[in-house]
Amino acid sequence: MAFSLSNLALRAIPGAFILNSGYGKLNLDEQTAGQLQSMAANAFPAVKDLDAETFGKALAYSEFVVGGALVIPVVPSRVAGLALGAFAGGLLTMYFKTDEMTEEDGIRPSQAGTAVAKDSWIAAITLALILQSKGKKKNKKK
Repeated sequence: MAFSLSNLALRAIPGAFILNSGYGKLNLDEQTAGQLQSMAANAFPAVKDLDAETFGKALAYSEFVVGGALVIPVVPSRVAGLALGAFAGGLLTMYFKTDEMTEEDGIRPSQAGTAVAKDSWIAAITLALILQSKGKKKNKKK
């Protein structure tokens, strides 16, 4: 499977970043895991049912899966893009459902929401990976 330079950039850089983020969450203390869980519960109320340590581990492992899908070349770009899309969807859902993260208009980030709003670039990379792989299939048919 040949990778173009653009495909490599779309996958390796965010993949390494997400893997590192997951690695950093492997040994979260209970308080930090609880804070992350509380933010996630705004978007996904079911996470309230987990204990903080379990939530922290699940978050770390999910980031390993997404980051791994991006950096492992045998994973098709479309599949990696779909995994990244699920991840981006979760982040953006949390952003829009947490009042403190947006200004009164519900869109622009507040000071507290800037860090999560910056993750909107993940959604753009998702689209690029999915659309890029669709274009390659069309070209092969011709």
